[in-house]
Amino acid sequence: MASLVSRGRGRRTINEINMVPFIDVMLVLLIIFMVTAPLITPSMIDLPSIGKAAKQPDQIIQIILGKTEGVVEMKVRDQTTPLPLKELASAVKRAQASAQGAKDGVAASANSAVVISADKNVKYESVVKVMDTLQRAGIARVGLSVQLVN
Repeated sequence: MASLVSRGRGRRTINEINMVPFIDVMLVLLIIFMVTAPLITPSMIDLPSIGKAAKQPDQIIQIILGKTEGVVEMKVRDQTTPLPLKELASAVKRAQASAQGAKDGVAASANSAVVISADKNVKYESVVKVMDTLQRAGIARVGLSVQLVN
């Protein structure tokens, strides 16, 4: 009977993680990715680009939105004039009608562009109000000025 009684602690529990199965799975996944990676063709993404118009505008009318609300500045041929928002549409139409090289107001408005530029602290709502005012007045070529960041 003495041989049945075990002396000592008996079986010890293992407190370590067995890493061999984990390493086996990771190596199989690595081989799968190494085999399939060359088979994947890189796709091309068509990003929008800034195109050039067929004909450059005769004149550019720049609308500048500053920090003061309700007052905008109109810049035509290096002449800046402050205007209230209510008078903006009529002033732009007058500037388009008096474009150089145009025989009548219709030809001038067809080939003169309006560019809106705003300070970075101006609310977007103000820019939309100016765009809406110009659109309701029937001004066709309205764009936004952008600053390229390198």
